[in-house]
Amino acid sequence: MLLKDKESGSLVKILELEDLLSPTKNTVSGKIQDGQEEQDPASFQKENLIFPSGENLPYCWLDADYRLKSEPS
Repeated sequence: MLLKDKESGSLVKILELEDLLSPTKNTVSGKIQDGQEEQDPASFQKENLIFPSGENLPYCWLDADYRLKSEPS
């Protein structure tokens, strides 16, 4: 899966989808897709990643307590 780094605008190839989907993980391993040479894996904060379309990642991927925060009071 490809995501986009908010700060640099670079595409990031996500190496471990399970880490991306897990709300208990704050970071995910990936490779920046700039240049022609394969980049070394790096750790990325999930809060700094978005979809290439510009949409934010779903809350359920970022916060384990997302249901408690979205319930009506």
